[in-house]
Amino acid sequence: MKQLLTAFLLIAFTLSGIISKAQESVELKQPESNKVVIKLMFRNGSITDPIGKDGLTYTVANTVIRGGTKDKTSKQIQEFIYPMAVNYSASVDKEVTTFTFQVHQDFVEKFYPVLKGLILTPAFADEDFRRIRSNQQNYVDQVIRASSDEDYSKFALEDLLFRGTNYQHMVMGTTAAVNAITLDDVKQHYRNFFTRNNLSIGIAGNYNDAFLAKLKKDMTMLPDTSPQLPQAGKPNEPDGINVEIISKNDALGSAIFTGFPLPVTRSNDEFAALMVANSFLGEHRKSYGKLYDKIRSTRSMNYGDYSYIEWYENGGSNMLPVPGVPRSSNYFSLWIRPVQVAEGLQKQYVELKGIEVGHAHFALRMAIREVDNLINNGISKEDFELTRRFLRSYNKLYIQTPEKQIGFLMDSRFYGRKNYIREMDALLAKLTVDDVNKAIKKYWQTDNMFVTIVTDDSEAGPLKKSLEENLPSPMSYSNLVKEGLPKAVMDEDNQVANYKLKVKSVKIVDSKDTFKPAAKGF
Repeated sequence: MKQLLTAFLLIAFTLSGIISKAQESVELKQPESNKVVIKLMFRNGSITDPIGKDGLTYTVANTVIRGGTKDKTSKQIQEFIYPMAVNYSASVDKEVTTFTFQVHQDFVEKFYPVLKGLILTPAFADEDFRRIRSNQQNYVDQVIRASSDEDYSKFALEDLLFRGTNYQHMVMGTTAAVNAITLDDVKQHYRNFFTRNNLSIGIAGNYNDAFLAKLKKDMTMLPDTSPQLPQAGKPNEPDGINVEIISKNDALGSAIFTGFPLPVTRSNDEFAALMVANSFLGEHRKSYGKLYDKIRSTRSMNYGDYSYIEWYENGGSNMLPVPGVPRSSNYFSLWIRPVQVAEGLQKQYVELKGIEVGHAHFALRMAIREVDNLINNGISKEDFELTRRFLRSYNKLYIQTPEKQIGFLMDSRFYGRKNYIREMDALLAKLTVDDVNKAIKKYWQTDNMFVTIVTDDSEAGPLKKSLEENLPSPMSYSNLVKEGLPKAVMDEDNQVANYKLKVKSVKIVDSKDTFKPAAKGF
């Protein structure tokens, strides 16, 4: 009997040791829910892509999640889960890769073997790999340059900010690198970096303890390697305002992204103060911000203008921030959605036939001037109170679903926090207007910035000259619009048109030459 008890305790101890090797779990029981959400986050993002294989992590994650298992092909899986209305996907960012599974509680046990098979025994079938890589190749070759100049300028800014580091390349990779990825690369990268030793498990919804215990135990069957994770690349420090103009055939306007390194993340309590300043300046997709008011509402120059104090995933589609993109390297940025080029204005209005440069130089000046105004004058007590009140409600909208709730809780752990949403609300509650204005002066500046502008071939040369020489950039209105503007707007236009920017260098890059490896620095 004693020997039997000893053996039992030894087995129990061994099993508990195995399970403990998995990284922390984040659990959110919701008995009233009819859904179960499972997130498997690996501390393995695009920064682990080998040199010359940029985009490999993205290829691996998508081959896993969109492929088959040792028991079922990808087609058989889709046929099997169709009646269950299961939703699952992979998200790859710079420092993490997250697999998300959402299933109705009635089908959890039935679906679970598929989840287990996808993560533990992916088929890595050649046809799945070729399909995934082909789509990925199409994106880096064509889609990024053709579908959205806003995303194009955003990724181009990151390419410039992080040039020469492992943060430089797009998560999806580059043309030459994706083409060089092989199925053997995918299998090896999976074994090396998708391991039980860099995994966090998140679960939310209506699940039971037995299911969670099974999930934890099964995830210990992942490879037992301890990945050598690289340090996250730090942004380059700009010297003056450095501009790269991306010359593109038949661009519909000038899309602008500009920014500078920001040594503050969600880990820092001062982030709350910058949230208020940022929201007042230009909260994403909100019409009350100063940038939106001055550039879009008053002057009808474009569709929107916003500012950011951290990476904003897929801002063209997401009205609210999404989880799964935590980063330790950060930067401040301004997004000026496409403004008109001279060629387009000339065709629309006969009175503008003689202009040489469209609205880009004026819009950039106006945006930077608004940042300067906030640095020099601060936010008023009234505006501070209104913005803080808005944010304390708005931030709670980030977590409207179980998937978002567990996602933000997992991101909180990345930043060394327990519950980012609650903690930021507490910080906002005790924040003062002086705290905000001190943070603005401490962390924001406009003398040293990187700027990327995606524009039409016809605009690139004249815009380069205008920026390099700090030429006046008067706002170009049609006569009809101009007649309806108040004097105060016209007076401000004259000030903006001659606002001095500390432009140090301007370079024109052909669109086909973007997103290529380069030496560190501008």
